[in-house]
Amino acid sequence: MSTANTPVSNFIRTIIDADLASGKHSSIVTRFPPEPNGYLHVGHAKSICLNFGLAVDYQGKCNLRFDDTNPEKESFEYAQSIQEDVRWLGFQWDGEVRWASDYFEELYAFAVELIQKGLAYVDDLTPEEMREYRGTLTEPGKNSPYRDRSIDENLDLFGRMRAGEFADGARVLRAKIDMASSNINMRDPVIYRIRRAHHIRTGDAWCIYPMYDYTHCISDALEAITHSICTLEFEDHRPLYDWVLDNVSVACHPRQYEFSRLELHYTITSKRKLLQLVNEKKVSGWDDPRMPTIQGMRRRGYTASGLREFARRIGVSKSENSVDMAIMEGAIREDLEPRAPRVMAIINPLKVTISNFEGAEAREADFHPNLPELGKRAVPFGRELYIEADDFAEVPPAGWKRLTLGGEVRLRHSYVMRCDEAVKDSSGNVVELKCSIDHATLGKNPEGRKVKGVIHFLSCEHALPAEIRLYDRLFTVARPDADRDVDFSNYLNPDSLKVVQGWVEASVKESAPETHYQFERLGYFCTDRRDHKPGSLVFNRTVTLKDSWTREQA
Repeated sequence: MSTANTPVSNFIRTIIDADLASGKHSSIVTRFPPEPNGYLHVGHAKSICLNFGLAVDYQGKCNLRFDDTNPEKESFEYAQSIQEDVRWLGFQWDGEVRWASDYFEELYAFAVELIQKGLAYVDDLTPEEMREYRGTLTEPGKNSPYRDRSIDENLDLFGRMRAGEFADGARVLRAKIDMASSNINMRDPVIYRIRRAHHIRTGDAWCIYPMYDYTHCISDALEAITHSICTLEFEDHRPLYDWVLDNVSVACHPRQYEFSRLELHYTITSKRKLLQLVNEKKVSGWDDPRMPTIQGMRRRGYTASGLREFARRIGVSKSENSVDMAIMEGAIREDLEPRAPRVMAIINPLKVTISNFEGAEAREADFHPNLPELGKRAVPFGRELYIEADDFAEVPPAGWKRLTLGGEVRLRHSYVMRCDEAVKDSSGNVVELKCSIDHATLGKNPEGRKVKGVIHFLSCEHALPAEIRLYDRLFTVARPDADRDVDFSNYLNPDSLKVVQGWVEASVKESAPETHYQFERLGYFCTDRRDHKPGSLVFNRTVTLKDSWTREQA
């Protein structure tokens, strides 16, 4: 039985199983809570597959909730792309899209409740002073001189903050917890700040905005989330998550569980650094096929099912999740192999003239040897052919099974061909081959000799021109941002994109954007979702047929 769709056990599933078995929960509710301040990347894809996948496997629900508490960096463009990414990966959230801003009134009311309980205060310290008072990892912080304001004064000041009486940054609302806590997140964290910024949903209705740590836990509680799953960098924030919920009047108290974030080799997953690449035009945009964004991977030709399988393979744990790119490429390759139609294309053409051509009818060939339902296509033959220049060698290396002077090869789906002459230009470069075919070998082996090599070809008369974009790893080192003293962009791979003018079979002429093919002997390719159209064919290399990168780096 295939294991591709079999859930892999992990510590979160063990917790859920125990919660359901004990009756703590009768069903599960998870959530995916991105901030709409950029395009989602492969790390988010892992989180999507985890949160939505759990809901599917346990017949529960998963909410999509935007954390829109930082209005200066957020946009509907990002929110719309995130929704598209979730759907493309094969998931659907429960009910309507949710937003943290849906709860702004409730969040404000809970902040008032904390003030009334003596658990929050308005602070006038400047950001610089606040950092000074905060202490260090080895030294406790000290109380703000404004920490002991009366409840009435705090209520008055907080109301005036909302009313817009104070300048941006003049005051904040802080939780009153413990400035001597060993966990710096518990040293009276800021839970509201003044920021006059136009919000994508509430416009200018608010000039104070809640902080993420305060907003997130309350939003989880209001949505009755049972298992709030996030990455390990939020582990030290969990005591604050629990403190807020323990001290406000919410009906339920969700629990937070942390797993290790994905560190994928030869790329980066920092939104800030990805934005830097876009702004500095080191890439063509968020959906550049070299980018680790879901939009970029999709445009390159990565499949949703392949990415889901990748997420399944790398698993979920608390230990370091450092993953080589070859694992992702392997999942994509294995997903495409059994279903991508196979056609012939030439990337680096070398012209061949058949000296004994007598006219030939097109042969039929299957689009896939194991999928007859995909049908067949014509493979025409002609006097003039294109073959890959790499398939010919004047001085062949040991073990060479392709074409050389005086040698024979089988043309894919066609005749056995012998090379009789190599025509060179004034610089000594081979520009054309004069060849002959054995007319008796169409569809059968030659008599009296064995031909080992098989190469692909195209009839010049019938081939269609195509722009072929050969994509490779974006960086030359596995961890481009590991050294803080070196700009990660120094490691950009200058050969991450090569654009060539190639040729393809006429059978792909009407292919729609995002159509996948295996170009025989060359790799898996996808029609570009933006630039490909009839009369202007554009193919992106998704992944090579084999993991050549690992061998090259060894």
